[in-house]
This record gives sequence, structure tokens and C-alpha cells, in this order.
Amino acid sequence: MANHTKRIILEEFQCMLREMPFDKITVSALVKRCEISPNTFYYHYQDIFSLLDDWLVQWLGNIIKGRSTLDHWQEAVKALLYECKAQPQIINHVLAGLSRERIERALFSLSDDWFYDLVRQRAEGETINDKKLRDIAAFCRYAFIGFFLQFVWMHMAVDVENAVDELSGYFHCFVQAAIQNAGQKIT
Repeated sequence: MANHTKRIILEEFQCMLREMPFDKITVSALVKRCEISPNTFYYHYQDIFSLLDDWLVQWLGNIIKGRSTLDHWQEAVKALLYECKAQPQIINHVLAGLSRERIERALFSLSDDWFYDLVRQRAEGETINDKKLRDIAAFCRYAFIGFFLQFVWMHMAVDVENAVDELSGYFHCFVQAAIQNAGQKIT
């Protein structure tokens, strides 16, 4: 029953995101549309921001599912960008209703482990300490977040295939050189 209620909250929240900016969505309006009590909402979520965080994690998880390995990360990024293009009202309503700091924090937390895993996979067999791997991953994460924000600011009017393929080339060269450089400094 609890999972069913949580699914209803998430689905109705997504419907509301299609209709209005995130900062216009209230818990009282959401619970009314879900036909649940405020206590039921607060049983599942601390506040509207924790609901947004959960929605983002699930939304992104569904997009990148099975594509989070080194061999498929470009597919995951392309799938994300195509989904953004397919749901521009949701993307714009989420971004318009949040501060830049909150957007960046969300993007950082959602992509941190992903980029670390990708860099760690690429460095397999190398003798590189964890801090160096995390530094390389952080650089990639910063680059990707800038790429994603530019994509949104350009109203998603980008050739996804070419843009991601170009980004992939830059990432591949950077990660390879960074791993080689980090490995040389250790020995």
C-alpha cells in the first residue's frame, strides 16, 4: 500500500510539473489532487524538495537504466537529452522554479557516483589512488553539467547525436590523459 501511495504521489507530481513551475506546486494542492491526507504525504516525504529529489532520481534512473557503464554512457546522455526534448514543459518548469544553486546541487548529487564509476572503469588495472580518480570524475562532472545547462539554455535546439559524440571525444581524450598523468605521478 505504501509503495502504491508513493507511486500516486510521484505520478501526480509529474502531472503538476507539466502544468506549472515547481515553485508553484504546494503540498496542499498535491495532496488534494492525490486524495490523500497531508500526514500521508509527510510519511513519505519530508517536504516538497525531498519529493523533487526522489522524482529526479527515479526519472533519471529510468532513462539511464542499463546504460551506466563505460561502454554505454553516451547512450545514457543521448537518452537523457532526447527525454528532455520530449518533455520540455517539465524541464522548464523544474528549472524555472529552482534557484541556480539548487539546480547545480541536484545535478552534482545525481551525477557524482555515475562519473566516478565511469572513470574507475576506465582506470581499471592502473595504480591510481581514489582521490585522483574522484578528481578526474569531478572534472568530467563539471564539464557535463555545463554541457547540460547550455543544452537547456539553448532551448534544447541541439543536434543531440553530434553534440554527445563530440563531448564523448573530449571526455575520452581527457580521461585517458588524466589517468596516464595520475599513474605516472604515483610511480
